[in-house]
Amino acid sequence: MDDGLIMKLHTLRVLTVLAAALAPACSTISVRTDADARLIRSVRCQNVAWAGQFHGASPLRNGIANPLNEGRLRDAIQADLPAVGMTLIAGATPVAADCLVGYGIGRQRVVDAAYPVGWGWGWGWGWWGPGPGYGYWGYPYVYHQGFITVDLYDAKSKRPIWHATAQTSLSGLTGADAEKKIRAAVDAIFAKFPK
Repeated sequence: MDDGLIMKLHTLRVLTVLAAALAPACSTISVRTDADARLIRSVRCQNVAWAGQFHGASPLRNGIANPLNEGRLRDAIQADLPAVGMTLIAGATPVAADCLVGYGIGRQRVVDAAYPVGWGWGWGWGWWGPGPGYGYWGYPYVYHQGFITVDLYDAKSKRPIWHATAQTSLSGLTGADAEKKIRAAVDAIFAKFPK
């Protein structure tokens, strides 16, 4: 191969790695769901109540999972319940409801593959086997991944029916920005609710 083609291939590889490293910072909301297929078909969740509220002395209570964001999350969930055929019974005890709605908000530290810092000659493994070669070196990409979860439980048996997690950026989660981000995540979650 000529040197020009090799440089183009390496440049393409670097751009691909950079795009993968920057992907978590994008505004796309990834939603994952899981359901108990038998329960979701047999339990009718027309009237729902809250399963509980935030508890504990977690350090997240001073940031992401603060009482204001808990209220924003509950408001967003309550606004989306009618779209899936559910009504929140205000002040209802869990016994009076068909189903219970739980929720969570937080973040976790994620370490992804290395992103390139520099290029150079060195010894290592390539498609040709061991030997000298030209390549990149770098450090792991570390970021905080935010998540919002919504859970649905059968009120009688207390068994989980449905779970959904939205992964989104939760940095700077205060004020109007918090309302917007939380609402977008909850909308994405309920868009995946089984019909």
